[in-house]
Amino acid sequence: MDKIYIIDAVNFLFRSYYAIGAMTNDLGQSTNALFGFIRSVQKILRDFSPNHIVCVFDGPENKKSRQALYAEYKSHRAGAPEDLFPQFDWASEYCEFAGIATLCIDGVEADDTMATVAVWAEAKGAKVYLCSSDKDLMQLVNDNVFLLQAHKDNLIIDAIKVEELFGVKPNQMLDLLAIMGDSSDNIPGLEGFGPKTAASLLQEFGTLDEILKYPEKVKGEKKQETLRTQKEVALLSRELATLNRDLLIPKDEKFYELKNSNLEKLREFYHQMKFNTLLRELGEIKPIKKKREIEKKEYRLIDSEKDLKELFTQLNAQKEICIDTETDGAPPLLAKLVGIGFSYEPGTGWYLPCNGALGKETVEEALSAFFDTTSASVYGQNIKYDLHILKNIGIDLPPICFDTLLASYLLNPQSRKHNLDELALEVFKKIKIPIEELIGKGKNQRTMFEAPIEKVAQYCCEDADYTCRLKDHFSEELKEKKLEKLFYDIELPLLPILAKMEREGIYLDAKEIEEVGKRLHNDLEALKTAIFREVGEEFNLNSPKQLSAILFEKLKLKAPKKISTSADVLEDLAVDSPIVQEILNYRVLEKLRSTYVEALPSFINPNTGRIHCTFNQSGTATGRLACQDPNLQNIPVRSQEGLAIRACFKPQKPGWLFLGADYSQIELRLLAHFSEDPELLKAFRNGEDIHTHTAALVFGVSRDEVTSDMRNKAKTVNFGILYGQGPFGLSRQIGVSMKEASAFIKTYFERYPAVSTYLEQCKEFTRKTGLSKTLTGRSRPIPEIQNKNPAIRAGAERLAINTPLQGTAADLIKLAMIEIDRSIQEQKLQGKMILQIHDELIFEIPEEEVPIFEAMVKEKMEGVLPLKVPIEVHLSIGKNWAEC
Repeated sequence: MDKIYIIDAVNFLFRSYYAIGAMTNDLGQSTNALFGFIRSVQKILRDFSPNHIVCVFDGPENKKSRQALYAEYKSHRAGAPEDLFPQFDWASEYCEFAGIATLCIDGVEADDTMATVAVWAEAKGAKVYLCSSDKDLMQLVNDNVFLLQAHKDNLIIDAIKVEELFGVKPNQMLDLLAIMGDSSDNIPGLEGFGPKTAASLLQEFGTLDEILKYPEKVKGEKKQETLRTQKEVALLSRELATLNRDLLIPKDEKFYELKNSNLEKLREFYHQMKFNTLLRELGEIKPIKKKREIEKKEYRLIDSEKDLKELFTQLNAQKEICIDTETDGAPPLLAKLVGIGFSYEPGTGWYLPCNGALGKETVEEALSAFFDTTSASVYGQNIKYDLHILKNIGIDLPPICFDTLLASYLLNPQSRKHNLDELALEVFKKIKIPIEELIGKGKNQRTMFEAPIEKVAQYCCEDADYTCRLKDHFSEELKEKKLEKLFYDIELPLLPILAKMEREGIYLDAKEIEEVGKRLHNDLEALKTAIFREVGEEFNLNSPKQLSAILFEKLKLKAPKKISTSADVLEDLAVDSPIVQEILNYRVLEKLRSTYVEALPSFINPNTGRIHCTFNQSGTATGRLACQDPNLQNIPVRSQEGLAIRACFKPQKPGWLFLGADYSQIELRLLAHFSEDPELLKAFRNGEDIHTHTAALVFGVSRDEVTSDMRNKAKTVNFGILYGQGPFGLSRQIGVSMKEASAFIKTYFERYPAVSTYLEQCKEFTRKTGLSKTLTGRSRPIPEIQNKNPAIRAGAERLAINTPLQGTAADLIKLAMIEIDRSIQEQKLQGKMILQIHDELIFEIPEEEVPIFEAMVKEKMEGVLPLKVPIEVHLSIGKNWAEC
């Protein structure tokens, strides 16, 4: 044993718990600390290749020996967060499966066990690396014992480094801790003696005993008195800080040897914890044996006329065909087809390249003829992309019968991992060929055109094969979970409609947005000049470090809780500081400039002169569509600058207009429908302004007496209720005290008692079932509602309230889009549906079709889903998007 690595497991777990955001498995249990622990241990294994390693845990009742000496030892410490406790056990399980020895001694703290192992191993002639950030362990450092801090780029702390950090030698660290105390362990130390004083005294006297022996030699009468009166406190502190180096531990070197990992158990463990990244890193995995397990794998490259004829003969005999396109990686409407894969039964795949022996023209003609005449329907993984690629060469796909990405999304909307590699791994424990094997990465990356055709063939056939397998798997699961209607009546019919909208795009006037950019630039320069004049110096407004120095050091502003330049802190400061408000204004304008004014023109398609964003059906857990490349959903509508940007989007043809159709307060209407609150129902049925109605009820005045301030506060509460907003959030938003906000919410629920009951029912339903459901049957698993972490649990409760409302609203507009598209086709109208922004639809239409569209859109949107209150849609016509 030449080296041994002793890991402070508790230290690693606590550090990971607070460093990594919320992570949960399928049961809603927190896994963040475990994931970070595994990654940290793997880093040590990877970077140092140890032969001997041990993970040390605190034993049960581990504080009792020191608390016998000093009852207050660690007594102030709150217990570990409840959702961290199970992760200690899982970390121990991981070590067992990874072949790493563990030690956990009853009644003993981990650092005592580590000290004993270190002393024993050093005596055996080994170099010892204590993997921890605990300064108590510094007392063990010598020529053969080191601290290793993996989180600081594998910083190795030796005797020289200890002296550099603390001003004393390692053999003086115990006395240093005794003098200055340790607030984290509640070790008292000497009153008024900080780290610098303690280090200075030890440099002069050498030891605590010498200092206590000659207190009169210490400068300062107060310090001399403390040394005389608190001598016993110092000695007790030293005893508390002293590590026990003589425990009963295994003294067989083989115990500490790194064993072979139990790969099957590790795979199952990672699978259970939803650690797909770690699962993939294990390498090839044996698939789960299922009743429909496919043993064969027949993948063929089509590179001759004979093969081509045979392929289409087989495909023409099928009812459903899986397709998968390979491209050069450009955006969908600009991408070029490299080849196409087919499959119709699991275990098979055919790849037809455009850059092979047959040639591009022959392949494209054959594909066009096949898709024009086939009676089969098609399916794929994210088939909307394949639809675009084939449409780029003039090929229209036959009806689409399935999409494995959409199926996965409906079944697991809380997951963001619906790509084929993740799904194959999750469902079949299959690690697919990584695309990097074909095209490389970084500076050496090439296009699929340049990759060897034989490799692309295997890759594409595998994609088609596993898409085929996933279709079988997901079809059954959709049926089991009663999601077929949602899949076949909403999501699948919407897919080709979104493809049409993406291909249509929206026109952006490049010259006009350039002018907006010039005006923004001038406004930003004026703001900067005003801020610099007020401050008295120039600095980088975009640098958090420089801004923090100006606000908190030069201007001496007092941060409400912590020193930070985050938006919430600046908003608090802005109440009493005009200059901070100017800085916030600068940030808003700068974001508009960089995110939209500068970025949007780069998305203009050179062939169409329009922007073609992508509508993502699987981007949100509630069912709302997400818009990307670029995201047009977040352009502000309530600021002059935001409207100026929207005004740059306009119809491309002369004589055409935009029509905007917006659901009015749809989520509040849905709240009335679900809760059946009499006051809400009455207000909507009578066509009253709901915010004025709420203000009149809450403030106890007539509707005529409601002021704009009252209405605004009521509006904030109305919408805040939908997102589970509490007194703290409300007080910040409407500028009142927490007490006033609490009273406001209390009165709100007294006036709308059925709303309060409904919100509790939402949470209770989710607690019992682990799900939240919409009116259309869309379900969202929220297992985190049972999590032991209060913050995670509270977040889950907010989701339980909001999901039925936002999810139903999302389905409502999707159903309306399907009906509107059908009507446009039936009436053979020229106008197009081009954008969906949350509860709003935008159409580009010729002026003569305006009356037709107004009547049709309003009818379809208001009548698509009957509710207990009327649905209202507001229509607006404009020469640009801002006017809508």
